[in-house]
Amino acid sequence: MVDAEIRQDRFRDKVVVVTGAAGGIGAATARRFAAEGATLVLVDLPAAAEKRDAVMRACTTDGAVGVLGLDCDVSRDDDVAAAMKAAMARFGHVDVVVNVAGYMAFKPIQDFSGDEWRRLMDVNFMGAVYFTQEALRMMRPGGAIVNVSSIHAFQTTARVAPYAAAKAALTSLTRSTAIEGKALGIRANAVAPGAIDTPMFWTSPNIASGEEKVPDNMLGQPENIAAVVAFLASSDAAFMTGSTVTADGGRLSAL
Repeated sequence: MVDAEIRQDRFRDKVVVVTGAAGGIGAATARRFAAEGATLVLVDLPAAAEKRDAVMRACTTDGAVGVLGLDCDVSRDDDVAAAMKAAMARFGHVDVVVNVAGYMAFKPIQDFSGDEWRRLMDVNFMGAVYFTQEALRMMRPGGAIVNVSSIHAFQTTARVAPYAAAKAALTSLTRSTAIEGKALGIRANAVAPGAIDTPMFWTSPNIASGEEKVPDNMLGQPENIAAVVAFLASSDAAFMTGSTVTADGGRLSAL
């Protein structure tokens, strides 16, 4: 995991919370921070505990100073508050929160039930809201929040309306957080990935049917997004707040 391009001490003495840490982008993000010397708090659903534990072991090998794994349903504000409290109790501070947790479902707009809309919004948007609230309450000046949005926030496809709406809201939340976080010395930015080689991408019926085609040179790896997240969280991006960085291999430009 560690190579010459990774600064192994950029996050030394920093505590980084990563949600959705068992998934493709979440796991890659956790390992990137580990390789740069962070202490990690890895958050995911109880059902993902086995995968999260494997990521924890990999992070330790990669160079993480410490790793704490926590069960948390990001759609529940009490779960989020408990997770952040546990992080503070274990490590004494939190310096970075990365909101990765999310999922997609595929149906025409009229076929999504109200409960399905709410669940998709809760996981893809409200989870970030809850972690942002806790971060603004707890973080010291110099803290950073990074939200993983999507190019669906700007240009989308059929049958993913709740996901696209949630990601658009997340991009807006990033701007609002930057405004309100400025007085606290806390930055907020987002990355909008395009097509990334993860299970979420390959389970899309639009991809499976061939309706949506992605050229090989526009299919990114989770590590590509992790590198952008690490930059936005670092002091190298100290003059950036309220920004959303598109990382899509030029896909939006070609559409």
